[in-house]
Amino acid sequence: MIAKNMMTRRAAAIALAAIFMAVTELAANAKEARFVLATTTSTENSGLLDHVISRFSKATGVRVDVVAVGTGQALAIGARGDAAALLTHDRAGEDTFVSAGNGADRRDVMRNDFVIIGPVSDPAGLGDQPDMVSAMQRLRDAEAIFISRGDDSGTHRRERRLWQEAGLDPENFGAWYREAGAGMGQTLLTATQADAYTLSDRGTWIAFARKTDHAIVYENMPPLLNPYSSILVAHPALREVEISAARAWHVWLTGPDGQAAINSFRVQGQQLFFAGD
Repeated sequence: MIAKNMMTRRAAAIALAAIFMAVTELAANAKEARFVLATTTSTENSGLLDHVISRFSKATGVRVDVVAVGTGQALAIGARGDAAALLTHDRAGEDTFVSAGNGADRRDVMRNDFVIIGPVSDPAGLGDQPDMVSAMQRLRDAEAIFISRGDDSGTHRRERRLWQEAGLDPENFGAWYREAGAGMGQTLLTATQADAYTLSDRGTWIAFARKTDHAIVYENMPPLLNPYSSILVAHPALREVEISAARAWHVWLTGPDGQAAINSFRVQGQQLFFAGD
């Protein structure tokens, strides 16, 4: 009887030890359920990231460590394996990234649009221009101060393409064309302080609090459409737990819950991003 009781206690102890080990392992894995997301400053400056990530983490328990930089830098970070997922807005650069084997499963996530911000008085007369080519040429002809992001971001890349499509090269511009070398929020601040024009995504502009006497002076042209993509990074330096966590984010963000979170985000009653392509 004593031997039987000892065996029972031993079995119970073994079972408890097994449960403890399982719980310990689960807790360790939970702590590691995180990954780095390299994304654009516009998603952070607008407040969208906090809104969406809080809902994702609550639903999954996965932690997202955000690095908010320009799209060019985000793609470079992914190529080095220093992030497991990307949220960017330069389709040409994204396609090159994936075709080079640095990423996989690029998915459309959301869109908003670019706008040209300038003084309310619009000294360059952009509001009277019939198309983007005319608007860009008018900026050059007026030599009104223009603040470029100058940081290889998605916004900067789009701006450079707009100049190119207008047959213009910023390398030949004078002192009126200035590069901030900064994120969208800082570039907007510089533009408002310098009484200048700049290209911004609409979401960051709406969320920007220090507008002074600036406003949207040119908008709603097809070349200004601004789509965002989610990409899973492919790099041997990434650990399986990071890859799994990033995949959970990627699937959630492009699924019904993530898309609903994007559409529900508002600033001053306005929807800043629209889910889908």
